[in-house]
Amino acid sequence: MASQEERLQTLKQKYQSVLNLIQQQQVRLEHVHVQDNKLFIGGVAPSEEAKNKVWDQIKMVDPSYSDLTADIRVEQTARMQSAGATAGGGQQEHQTYTVQPGDTLSRISQQFYGDASQYMRIYQANRDKLSDPNKIQVGQKLTIPA
Repeated sequence: MASQEERLQTLKQKYQSVLNLIQQQQVRLEHVHVQDNKLFIGGVAPSEEAKNKVWDQIKMVDPSYSDLTADIRVEQTARMQSAGATAGGGQQEHQTYTVQPGDTLSRISQQFYGDASQYMRIYQANRDKLSDPNKIQVGQKLTIPA
């Protein structure tokens, strides 16, 4: 039987087009893991349209999506929160963090924001350096957005 990690990688490969679309549609991923031997994707979409595009892509990959559980919600307050954040003004825009052994984006997110599920904020701010939120390197300098 494959390990959880092997199962996760296999399922992520199968649903890679869905994961790519999630990034393109700016869906904020909260969870990507194996649960009950299925790929579990949880996230918050910026609009109903983005959510529907993700579901259309899921159905194109596997119409029965028997090995996938997706919990994609639409967040009404997302636009208001981002508008409020930019209106704050004089605060420092970001800081830099050097990746330490054993770090994950979730752990770094917990350290800076007090919330591990905010890791996609760090990933989005470092798209020029990171191809995958699960692949960070010790010594890498990451931008931590405010």
